[in-house]
Amino acid sequence: MSKAIQLVVYGNGGSGKTTLAKSCVERDGLAHLDLDTIAWARPGVRQCQKTSEKLLRKFMSQHDHWVVEGCYSSLISIAAESANHLVFLNLGIESCMQNCKSRGWEQQKYESKEQQDEQLQNLLDWVARYESRTGEFSLIEHQAIFEVFEGDKAEIKSKSDAENWVTH
Repeated sequence: MSKAIQLVVYGNGGSGKTTLAKSCVERDGLAHLDLDTIAWARPGVRQCQKTSEKLLRKFMSQHDHWVVEGCYSSLISIAAESANHLVFLNLGIESCMQNCKSRGWEQQKYESKEQQDEQLQNLLDWVARYESRTGEFSLIEHQAIFEVFEGDKAEIKSKSDAENWVTH
């Protein structure tokens, strides 16, 4: 790998952030940070914002080649300041909801598939509000990050476009 790759992948829940990030990790050997791992102190309790920011900056400083993925605009904005590539996964509500319904067990987040499935309706309700909510998890905040980013960027609106982006 010659030129450093610093990639940010973000979007709504169920947009395919983790799938795309892992494909880039496999293809390019990038270090990977899922922002969920630094945004939460424990299930249902957010980490102090300053602590999350410190952990993000530490991760980025420790790796020349990295991908950061998540939906937290406050953290995405920080990562974007150092990134040279930005991918905004904007697949639409229905695609995101379908992805949520078909996702496998996320062992890093849930003790069992059953525990994960118990939270599915809450996740679907949250995903469905993407276009109407305000704040750091909103479409409007995500679009604003995309608009001001000056590096190489792509807004991906379909699963096939995401797959094609990984192979480019």
